[in-house]
Amino acid sequence: MKYRLEWKHQFKGSEKIQLSSEWVSGEIAIQAGEELEKSGKASDLYFYDEKGTSWILREMKKLLTEIEEDPHEITVYFDGGFQKETNQAGLGAVIFFKQGKKKYRIRANERIDQMETNNEAEYAAFYYCLNILEDLGVHHLSCEFKGDSQVVLKQLEGEWPCYEEALNRWLDRIEEKIKALGIEPKYTAVSRKDNKEADKLATQALEGKEIFAKTLIL
Repeated sequence: MKYRLEWKHQFKGSEKIQLSSEWVSGEIAIQAGEELEKSGKASDLYFYDEKGTSWILREMKKLLTEIEEDPHEITVYFDGGFQKETNQAGLGAVIFFKQGKKKYRIRANERIDQMETNNEAEYAAFYYCLNILEDLGVHHLSCEFKGDSQVVLKQLEGEWPCYEEALNRWLDRIEEKIKALGIEPKYTAVSRKDNKEADKLATQALEGKEIFAKTLIL
């Protein structure tokens, strides 16, 4: 989750001026807030999350203490591979997140049957990622989802229409899961090169190589 600070600043010889910060992590937001209060020139200091909820400094510190042990600052890479001969799909997921003061990466894949197209495999991969987030206990957070299928991402955003019945069923399942978890999604299209790890996991799933690994990032 990212946060923005807003405060009134007293400049010498002038009235107070309303200022705001860029979106920053919770730790940086608190550090900046403490420095602003120490300066003695800031008043009416509030912290806002991406949903518009606001806190004062004391409340913000309590909030971060409560959520520190939960997964947060989540970035998800997903990819789906499709094998026309067998109507199977390989699903690849790479998830980065923080828990406490540590950073982790999950690499996972799965093979499923009865797929019809590569786009359907991409949707299935996205839903697979949501299931992993649910198992991690992720809820009511903003999450960034990155993939190399612009069609799927634009349809998820609602910018492009989806006319295929099979894909609309996946869209409904995804929207229902996102709503249930309270996730605030951000969709980012990346090149295949930047999505190569998720792509490799999808390929390995089609080859019968099952992977699920959680790694501490040093």
